[in-house]
Amino acid sequence: MSTETMSLYIEGLSKELPSNSNKMAQFQEVMRQQLESSMHAELEKLVGTAKGAEAEVSKKDFEGFRKLFHRFLQVKGPSVEWSKINRPPEDSIQPYDKIKAKGLPDYIADSLNKLVVVKLNGGLGTSMGCKGPKSLISVRNENTFLDLTVQQIEHLNKTYNADVPLVLMNSFNTDEDTKKILQKYTHHRVKIHTFNQSRYPRINKESLLPVAKDMAMTGENADVWYPPGHGDIYASFYNSGLLEQLIAEGKEYIFVSNIDNLGATVDLYILNHLVSQPNGKRCEFIMEVTDKTRADVKGGTLIQYDGKLRLLEIAQVPKAHVDEFKSVTKFKIFNTNNLWISLSAIKRLQEQNAMDMEIIVNPKTLDGGLNVIQLETAVGAAIKCFDNALGINVPRSRFLPVKTTSDLLLVMSNLYSLEAGSLTMSERREFPTTPHVKLGSSFTKVQEYLTRFESIPDMLELDHLTVSGDVTFGKHVSLKGTVIIIANHGDRIDIPAGSMLENKIVSGNLRILDH
Repeated sequence: MSTETMSLYIEGLSKELPSNSNKMAQFQEVMRQQLESSMHAELEKLVGTAKGAEAEVSKKDFEGFRKLFHRFLQVKGPSVEWSKINRPPEDSIQPYDKIKAKGLPDYIADSLNKLVVVKLNGGLGTSMGCKGPKSLISVRNENTFLDLTVQQIEHLNKTYNADVPLVLMNSFNTDEDTKKILQKYTHHRVKIHTFNQSRYPRINKESLLPVAKDMAMTGENADVWYPPGHGDIYASFYNSGLLEQLIAEGKEYIFVSNIDNLGATVDLYILNHLVSQPNGKRCEFIMEVTDKTRADVKGGTLIQYDGKLRLLEIAQVPKAHVDEFKSVTKFKIFNTNNLWISLSAIKRLQEQNAMDMEIIVNPKTLDGGLNVIQLETAVGAAIKCFDNALGINVPRSRFLPVKTTSDLLLVMSNLYSLEAGSLTMSERREFPTTPHVKLGSSFTKVQEYLTRFESIPDMLELDHLTVSGDVTFGKHVSLKGTVIIIANHGDRIDIPAGSMLENKIVSGNLRILDH
């Protein structure tokens, strides 16, 4: 079964049964039913502690959770049989250049008016040492991720006299802070809508029951809830009523991406490809993929499985095949999580209860030491449910995520220029690839990172940068080639203002003091 716990239950109790496979199967089914009815009873108790509108929302959330829990108890072994995996057919992943070669019609505004931009905005900035929504971290010239997104869409709407709205999928972690900030965009030419992801209870790994005792989210209940991954977008969008509203307004497609992917801008060529398909053959789902590098070996990839395009994530790969999965030669592309999806298809699949996504079991340990599991799904995993799904192999520039301060250093530097909310690689950079940057633990938190740079170094000719230990950079430093700076424990290195380091290793102790 899916957890050691269930295996132990079954193993212990089945010793009393004859070793008959039918009896065993019956026994496992009884166990599953008992677990489901215990979970059902606990969820009913939880909903009983909610009031008014919260109770209605929680009922809908828990309906989704119960379905997920039911499927979790049914799952046996890995969700894919390795021998059934095939490479996708040639025409199922199109090169971006081929899509671009079709050009654009004169009436591209008509296509834009059928589009909605959806940003996944459920994450906090904790991994970068920030409180509150990650989308509110400043990334370039005092602009946050959200500022840049609004600027991009406003620029589109003004340039083409279009009406592309922005939809933010918030979580209970980000909703309140995001809504406060949205007031500052009142006079921008972008309609902004929000809806909330579900709130699911974390499950005690031993008892397989919720840790929460009531619906409160503070005090001892502060860490007993979780947003269940971005695969929850389909149900939450549908349940919010916003999906129906946008279809009524004539919208046909959503472009979904992570808010921290600064390369995920609206691409008119991909949009035109979608809208110009004949109706019967219209593509309902496009996943943007890009070529793998050594840095992307864990990213999900597209495979052909049971005659359908399917997303294969590292969590689904049997242990014996993980190295094969990470191979850049066998699996050459990975999912950028930039997705173009038909609104009417989402509505149809939700109403038919046909949205089938693999369950990701995410183990966590709470502050008090309690082991819990979270059941999650990924938005791209639904690709197999849609008709005429397609992968498009896009340039690497469409995948520019900012997950760490090392990523932040790249996007703040002169490697990129900023125009109308979009970052583009500087024409003065002679190589198409970005440098490989690894900043040590002294740089992990944004506030600390910022104090270590008097100004962001010139990185136009940089290939590789590794920094470890107590290191600071003066103004107007220039880095070229491969630069490695290592301050040993107890030492400090101050790179003087105006320094030019080219193919250098700096180690030991270097301090320049005023006198």
